[in-house]
Amino acid sequence: MDGDVRINPYLAGNFAPVRSEDDFDLTVKGEIPAELRGALFRIGPNPQFEPRDPNHHWFVGDGMVHGFYVQDGKVAYRNRYVRTPKWQVEHEAGRSLFGGFNPMLNDPSVMGKDSGVANTNIVWHAGRLLALEEGHMPTAMDPRTLSTEGYVDAYRARTTAHPKIDPVSGEMVWFGYGVGETMLSAGMSYGVTDRNGQVVRRDDFEAPFASMVHDFMVTENHVLFPILPLTGSLKRAMTGLPAFAWEPEKGSYVGVMRRDGDVSQIRWFNTEACYVFHPLNSWEEGDKLFCDVMRYPVAPLFPKADGSPGDRAAARLVRWTFDLSGASDAIKEEPLDDLDGEFPRVDPRAETRKHRHGWYAADPTSSGTIKQCAIAHLDLASGQRQLYELANGDLTSEPVFAPRPGGTEEGDGWLTAVVWRAAENRSDLLVFEARDVAKGPIATAELPRRVPFGFHGNWAALD
Repeated sequence: MDGDVRINPYLAGNFAPVRSEDDFDLTVKGEIPAELRGALFRIGPNPQFEPRDPNHHWFVGDGMVHGFYVQDGKVAYRNRYVRTPKWQVEHEAGRSLFGGFNPMLNDPSVMGKDSGVANTNIVWHAGRLLALEEGHMPTAMDPRTLSTEGYVDAYRARTTAHPKIDPVSGEMVWFGYGVGETMLSAGMSYGVTDRNGQVVRRDDFEAPFASMVHDFMVTENHVLFPILPLTGSLKRAMTGLPAFAWEPEKGSYVGVMRRDGDVSQIRWFNTEACYVFHPLNSWEEGDKLFCDVMRYPVAPLFPKADGSPGDRAAARLVRWTFDLSGASDAIKEEPLDDLDGEFPRVDPRAETRKHRHGWYAADPTSSGTIKQCAIAHLDLASGQRQLYELANGDLTSEPVFAPRPGGTEEGDGWLTAVVWRAAENRSDLLVFEARDVAKGPIATAELPRRVPFGFHGNWAALD
């Protein structure tokens, strides 16, 4: 191979796209409980064509949904592209037309056109399956066929990939960032969708600076917006420098407001420069708010503002405390675990309320980067941690909780995870007893090919 040839890491190994759309009945080893009925939906980037940008970033690939349908101890698999307007116009052209994070590389024929990829999260709410990414409105999908139904226009503008569903009210609380003509602005939105799927609120406000706000935190009565120094800059992008980059000198801010309050009432708390892709969960006790988050000392996967490579980093679980009764706007931080990890999840019945259990993809090798070679369960009441370690280079997706039907006790249910079998270059769906992951999976559903590394998934108890 020519020494000058460089393979983009996001187009190689299990990051490489799988461009076929398939339907498989999977071979099950072990026993899937008869009570476990529904579907695990996963989503991730899967470029339809070779990208135009030689510095192609994982985050900008076309969305592909993977559905694992579980019933009567059997598992069927189906995958389909999310047929966004971008996907459609490129499909008709037979080639890539958009430049990803670098709009200067767009083909002239698509200048100013919709570039949404719907590749980050797939959420089941009010009987509707929504494919999400943070630059566009939600895209509705048919939960059985995975056919694309199109944008949900009621959201009107950019909407987060990480809404929170209140298990009591049934409301879906969400936000948008980069609101306005450019995604590289400090404009933000706060929104609410009621339990029937009707958008009942969307209010705009300005953040301290333009930031990639990947996720946020919600409690029973409050919402928290983290504005962290992974910044966006149109001016920077227009000069050929990174559109999104790490600028730690800007510090970190978290805006706090009541869910029923006005955006003019946001109170800004602060802490040292750091980054959080994903919180585990948040709750409140009196005048204090508590947020358990996976905290990075620097933003991984992104360069510095001058275009130089960013630093390697791994996240660990910490607790942020916000004292609404005090005069200080400083965020108190304390460590919860000493294990590198990502993609933390709770039992959805505990979302926005105090939780006991948490699960996440972990790296017991302390590689200093995002290497998901184990699944961890943390019991915050007992302080005990269980770990299921993968071997032979195998890596796991985000673990997703599936509640036991009719159960009410937190943690009563199963954990599902899609694992890449590195030596065989294919994937399996693993099912665990959620509070005993250390004993290993109780069932494995084997795929004949791989599921590329993706971002998020959720369980839906389909009718």
